[in-house]
Amino acid sequence: MPAETDRGFTLIEIMVALAVFSLAAMALVRLESATIRGASILDDTLVAQMVARNVAIDAVTQAQPPTAGTVTGAETNGGRRWAWTRSVRAMGGSSVLRIDVAVADRGGAVLGRLTMIRPAPRQTATTVTTS
Repeated sequence: MPAETDRGFTLIEIMVALAVFSLAAMALVRLESATIRGASILDDTLVAQMVARNVAIDAVTQAQPPTAGTVTGAETNGGRRWAWTRSVRAMGGSSVLRIDVAVADRGGAVLGRLTMIRPAPRQTATTVTTS
């Protein structure tokens, strides 16, 4: 036979414990959804940065320097279509070019930006021979 000091939880104690547990569970669910949303934003930003890098490197490595001004285009990367804008301008009146690239998602939000410098073309040395 149980002693008189052995008692179980009261209904109010169980309800308070369930309320505390449900608050903790809701906080974990919110944390998980925020983590998933953050990972998605990070993935979009990473792919947009790769697109910006591809467009900028293409402008820097072409045989002929790009013309000054703004050009827009689109590229598919990561299974998505990205709109990019490339702006080229001379720096200080020299033949050194500044290339700015901005990449936007379908909604028009700019997720990636990159700036590169295209150095002036190298001058080939000419040798003069006298006879």
